[in-house]
Amino acid sequence: MNVTVFCSAYALDERYTKPVREFARLLGEHGHTLVWGGSNAGLMGVVADEVRAAGGRLVGVNVGLLSHKTYQGADEMVMTADLAERKAVLLARADAIVVLVGGLGTLDEVTEVVELKKHGLHIKPVVLLDTEGFYEGLRIQLARMEAEGFLPRPLDSLVRFASDGAGALALLEQATP
Repeated sequence: MNVTVFCSAYALDERYTKPVREFARLLGEHGHTLVWGGSNAGLMGVVADEVRAAGGRLVGVNVGLLSHKTYQGADEMVMTADLAERKAVLLARADAIVVLVGGLGTLDEVTEVVELKKHGLHIKPVVLLDTEGFYEGLRIQLARMEAEGFLPRPLDSLVRFASDGAGALALLEQATP
């Protein structure tokens, strides 16, 4: 399975890094392919290193303006012209999507992927790894949108939340043929 991962390109505290290492290790051990932003920086580099060490395949999708941070040693590296094209390629290459902790870029990616799913433009499972309750605010906002009629489908048909890497991978493997 090709698993697209959205996450931070910043170095983060071990409380965020440790669960990512666990998830990435499991991803590689289960023979899945990591499709990610193609960077060697921060959490992006951590997830790629761990998947690689566990025997998984790496497909990077980087963007010209960040080419100086391109991960060396990926099985495949796709270079895109801009961030919008990068998001489109990341989604197109995915069988499933996992969102790890991240900043504004990650928030942009997850909202676009969920919005596209809401409109039926893809049916890929989307799982947020809610490390340390990082996405609790987003979960509350999405639940409010659902309760007040802003979502045409049940929230859990659009996105699922997992508290650890094993739970995230289990949700993906249950949802994909």
